[in-house]
Amino acid sequence: MEAAELSEMEEPPDYPGGEGRRRKAALVLALVWSSTIALHLMSGGVWLVYGMTTLMGVHALRLLCAQAMPVPEPLGSDLAESDYPYVSLLVAAKNEASVISDLVDTLCAVDYPASRYELWVVDDNSTDDTFQVLQTLTQKYPQLQLKRRAADAAGGKSGALNQILPLTNGDIIGVFDADARVTPGLLRQIVPFFERPRVGAVQVRKAIANASTNFWTRGQSSEMILDAFWQKRRIALGGIGELRGNGQFVRRAALKECGGWNEETITDDLDLTLRLHLSEWDIDFLFQPAVQEEGVTQAISLWHQRNRWAEGGYQRYLDYWPLLIRNQLGLRKSVDLLMFWITQYFLPSAAVPDLLMATTRSQLPLLTPITGITLGLSLVGMCAGLDKVRRQQEQPFQPLVLMAQTLQGTLYMCHWFVVVASIAARMSVRPKRLKWVKTMHQGAGEVCIQE
Repeated sequence: MEAAELSEMEEPPDYPGGEGRRRKAALVLALVWSSTIALHLMSGGVWLVYGMTTLMGVHALRLLCAQAMPVPEPLGSDLAESDYPYVSLLVAAKNEASVISDLVDTLCAVDYPASRYELWVVDDNSTDDTFQVLQTLTQKYPQLQLKRRAADAAGGKSGALNQILPLTNGDIIGVFDADARVTPGLLRQIVPFFERPRVGAVQVRKAIANASTNFWTRGQSSEMILDAFWQKRRIALGGIGELRGNGQFVRRAALKECGGWNEETITDDLDLTLRLHLSEWDIDFLFQPAVQEEGVTQAISLWHQRNRWAEGGYQRYLDYWPLLIRNQLGLRKSVDLLMFWITQYFLPSAAVPDLLMATTRSQLPLLTPITGITLGLSLVGMCAGLDKVRRQQEQPFQPLVLMAQTLQGTLYMCHWFVVVASIAARMSVRPKRLKWVKTMHQGAGEVCIQE
């Protein structure tokens, strides 16, 4: 679709805003706690839990048996140059002097006609040498375009992307973080996904470049593989495909219909995910090749990063609940989102009152069956995902190594219970300040979180 056609499209939907999140979070937490306590006090409460566990088990089996659509064939080299869809690659950078040069080198070396794609890097008023490095690189790469934001520019990453979007020409918009590394053929593999008319976006699997550093980076590597495994099956079942920020590609028409990136959220990718699905677009997923990124190497940095991710994910439920309860997503996507909410948000929040009541009554926690199926899904998905990556990389099959990686990854994933429980409580007390919160990349060195 041409830019002139896009400008004539109707105005984006009037989405609910982010007002009253603290009040909404407090209400949800009160409902979760009171319903958990009520289940303990009800004579048939345990049967309600068994019933929910059964439904979740059936849904899990359907996910495991789901067959994904075939991955489209990459674009061949026999096309005329004018037949390649135009692609715009966007990067919002702030204080990324240590990695930005490698990123530009990587993205300007992709196997795609240079006249059919552009790379825009938005420098959000960096205080290091990021802008100077980029200025030098513009002399080397003609497809590199540079924009520097003012010191008082608002909206964080979303604001930076929205500011640059009107200057781009691509029918497909790719977004990368400053530490991204891609394979040369990525664009040729991504573009054919958009031949499917209702595909509004495609997420590339993320992989941790420094996975061998320590327990935390190995855990993050397994986490990304687990996420990719379940994403493929959720999409195959007609559920929710999700964007993950780095390595996401969005159809310009779909992005315009959604009103661009939301500047009132702290996780632009998760918010855009819901907006796309609410507008009846689908999100597909590319498992291989992956986009490489740095993992954080310290527990405290991981804690801050995951808190931001968890809060952003929770915000979208609080912001869009009027549309969600009206089943605007459709039955399949609504069921999928509900099951995801139960395992990732309800269960950790309910764990505190469940443990308190169980201790008081000298019995097992009532939600143990749901916890068991959640951990079981993590084990199965982790093992299957790790094995899939092993086979794609043509590594020898070592069952003991695979088992150790699966157990270590599942143990690592337990930190989400604590993160989500603490976020649900904190959001009920005080709102999050909207500001640029980013991961500081150090190239081959350590990675930390800066706000």
